Amino acid sequence: MSRSVIITCAPTGGIHTPSMSPYLPITPAEIATASIEAAEAGASIIHLHARDPDTGKPDPRPETFRQFLPVIKQATDAVVNVSTGGGLGMSIDERLHAATNASPEMASLNMGSINFGIFPMLQKYREFQFDWERPFLEMTEDFIFPNTFRTIRYAIETLGGDHGTKFEFECYDLGHLYTVKWFVDQGLIKPPFFIQMVFGILGGMGADVDNLVHLHKKANELFGADAYEWSVLAAGRHQMPFATQSAILGGNLRVGLEDSLFIGKGELATSNAQQVQRIRTIIEKLGLTVATPAEARARLGLKGADRVGF
Repeated sequence: MSRSVIITCAPTGGIHTPSMSPYLPITPAEIATASIEAAEAGASIIHLHARDPDTGKPDPRPETFRQFLPVIKQATDAVVNVSTGGGLGMSIDERLHAATNASPEMASLNMGSINFGIFPMLQKYREFQFDWERPFLEMTEDFIFPNTFRTIRYAIETLGGDHGTKFEFECYDLGHLYTVKWFVDQGLIKPPFFIQMVFGILGGMGADVDNLVHLHKKANELFGADAYEWSVLAAGRHQMPFATQSAILGGNLRVGLEDSLFIGKGELATSNAQQVQRIRTIIEKLGLTVATPAEARARLGLKGADRVGF
């Protein structure tokens, strides 16, 4: 409870589609602006995806990332975290391409294969701006998001070994913690490392507080409390309650329009900064403090912004 809380913001992601919110950042300029505003509001880590500026479709091309990565770096001291989740259906090489090109301080890495079902959104959203949106949602009823031991090792050795990039290890289920433990035991993951516990995705852990408490307890047993930093994100309406619970329990948290498009019941968030400011207010009212980028870098053992490739 004495340590500051690291806020990660994920401004756009690869799940929501443009028709779902007019505030979802799409173009490189919009993603850069959203990231800078989130950092100014208190986010010390920015978790980044890219989108095709014309259609809003998830875009793995390094040249798209390079339209906003330097802008964010020049305008803020926040840690830049390049996603390797990409968009659903991309190959592992497509997912890694932007990160290996940019050599960032951090990259995300999913720690297991899961059913990743976002097709229930079709019950809420009936009309779409772009032809790709409906089929993109529909295909997830028969889709497995593949993250095998081989592809995880490939990512760790490529980004971690060749680039000195550290990871946001995304764990959607209890078994994913044991996968992290296996790579720790092999010497491929070294402390301090960063565990992001993900709740509320259909196919992964449900957004129940009992699950959060159990995962935190199990992670402490597997790794020891001093070996890792832990953070929580929850999808949709669970975002703020779970972020708050994590802060109370001594953890860190993630917000952003990747995880929820809303700021309250039935009320669309108008920006990522709005969500960051909301959780920052809650953190400070709890008597806690928000971590600076320098504090996040020190606690996560990052290589520093001067050693990235953009």
